[in-house]
Amino acid sequence: MVSEEEALIQKVVDLYEQISGLESLKPCKHVDTLFTELVVTCMPPTSPNFHINSLSNPLQQMRSNLIRLCGQAESLLESHFSDLLANFDYPLHHLHLFPYFSNYLKLSLLEFSILRRHCPVLPSSVAFVGSGPLPLTSIVLATRHLPSTSFHNYDLDPLANTQASKLVSVDSDLKTRMVFHTCDIMKVTEELKEYEVVFLAALVGMEKEEKLRVIEHLCEFMAEGACLMVRSAHGGRAFLYPVVEECDLVGFEVLSVFHPSDEVINSVIIARKKKKDHDDDDCLKIVGDDNHENGVVVHNKQCCDHIHGFNNHGGMIEELAE
Repeated sequence: MVSEEEALIQKVVDLYEQISGLESLKPCKHVDTLFTELVVTCMPPTSPNFHINSLSNPLQQMRSNLIRLCGQAESLLESHFSDLLANFDYPLHHLHLFPYFSNYLKLSLLEFSILRRHCPVLPSSVAFVGSGPLPLTSIVLATRHLPSTSFHNYDLDPLANTQASKLVSVDSDLKTRMVFHTCDIMKVTEELKEYEVVFLAALVGMEKEEKLRVIEHLCEFMAEGACLMVRSAHGGRAFLYPVVEECDLVGFEVLSVFHPSDEVINSVIIARKKKKDHDDDDCLKIVGDDNHENGVVVHNKQCCDHIHGFNNHGGMIEELAE
């Protein structure tokens, strides 16, 4: 009899073969249908015995390729809607046209709630690494939750930054608080010390080694006490996004980890860069369900009590806070 995990893997392999055979990943009904089916396939909780790292080498390579395809499709979707929105006189009045805009509204509320719990003083300057052509997280946080904060958005793609900057250029407030940097974050050094919070997008560093190098670089140059917000994946959802584990965050104190158990895709890790004289005993973790129906929270003894459910559809995060 085929186990649930074996059925999951076989279904993912079948979908990968279809997706990898597409001539284009640009948004269309067929592409959208395949990626929606992939997300639905990967959502159900897996057994505690399922570990993505235990897959065979060929399956690991397939997973790596699939994550890249998901990233390309997500980028193309955002690029398409960024161009569409730019045709309006005031693009920010039409953000609802993006099919997952409501997801980002909930994401920004969640992340603001997390920052408010762990940062006594709201940040004056933050960085978002991997902002893309449609930087909705930055826009929503800036307009709804952090109205005095400067947002520095980093992306390798000059076209993505050109598209993104067009969306905020007609807003007299945002165009002064929203900055776009076209560069490799690995070449950004002393500037990182200026940010109280750094957001690391899920698809920055899609291979494990790449992700670890980025995290190590951020740790080297971020200011002591600054917060890092990392998106990860758990269980079957790891077929869609790279996994970041607590042990990967060397030099950081992990404040909270949330692994969703409903239709949410991304796990979320909040960490703070340690001070040089930091006592590692303060990083002891307590694992429990915190009476949450939608996932498991892992936090240390300094973490505040509750972070509520997340929800993610088609690679677009939809996350709920209290």
